[in-house]
Amino acid sequence: MSKWTADDVPDCSGATVVVTGANSGLGLEATRLFAREGAEVVMACRDLDRAETAREEVRADVSRADLDVRKLDLADLDSVRRFADGVATDHERVDVLCNNAGVMALPRGETADGFERQFGVNHLGHFALTGLLLEALRAAPDPRVVTQSSGLHANGELGFEDLHGEADYDPWDAYAQSKLANLLFAYELDRRYGGELTSVGCHPGYAATNLQRRGPEQRGSRLRVALMSVANRLFAQPAERGALPMVYAATAEGVDGGEYVGPGGFRNMRGHPEVQRSSGRSYDEATARRLWAVSEELTGVEYPD
Repeated sequence: MSKWTADDVPDCSGATVVVTGANSGLGLEATRLFAREGAEVVMACRDLDRAETAREEVRADVSRADLDVRKLDLADLDSVRRFADGVATDHERVDVLCNNAGVMALPRGETADGFERQFGVNHLGHFALTGLLLEALRAAPDPRVVTQSSGLHANGELGFEDLHGEADYDPWDAYAQSKLANLLFAYELDRRYGGELTSVGCHPGYAATNLQRRGPEQRGSRLRVALMSVANRLFAQPAERGALPMVYAATAEGVDGGEYVGPGGFRNMRGHPEVQRSSGRSYDEATARRLWAVSEELTGVEYPD
């Protein structure tokens, strides 16, 4: 594969692209690229004030940007349903869904529906959102669903007996579990609906975003916040580079369902997008089917046969 850059993003005119977590970091940079190439981008954000600020930032760079800001709180299934209903009502179709938003290594907390926050936001919220937008995706001529994971998924295991960390909770183990769930979902979605859509997993490598700061901030650890800031400056690639695997997976020609895209440089932490292999656990079909059934039960969102 040649070195794919932001200059290689193809024309997206006429496409409707939904990006979760579009107000900052990877989601904001992806929104900028989609808008630059003519897509209408639905910016799905929890904080509407920050989303409006982000919209104006994009429009400062892309004067013709077509941006639809909508509230989406992945930690609240009622919010997910309202968002999906609104998108389905106001848009004829969804060409690309980027399941990008996430939280990382937070102290244990619960969503509005009683799920452990990282599993609830990173996996269950996006599982529900994709199911609720499935008909809008099916209405597109060549729909894609891109689900953002992390290289740390390789450390993850699905603890079905304690998915919500009620008996034993470690913030990094919970994060790895949620990121493994992202890939199990992405690949199972492709197995079930590969004839109707293209489902792809991706990861940004080590990208400098606010994600790394939120866990230490919530724990009140100024030292860890400072260390994360220094590490971002020294080792991370900028967010605009970290967004490229997601944008590649969403737009590039020749992307196949069930693939995993990440940066191809040093230890897959930086560099240009390429197709990679994820962990062995992520391809376990029995675990994926079990996770799917549990996710339908927990969210109440049942996918059609």
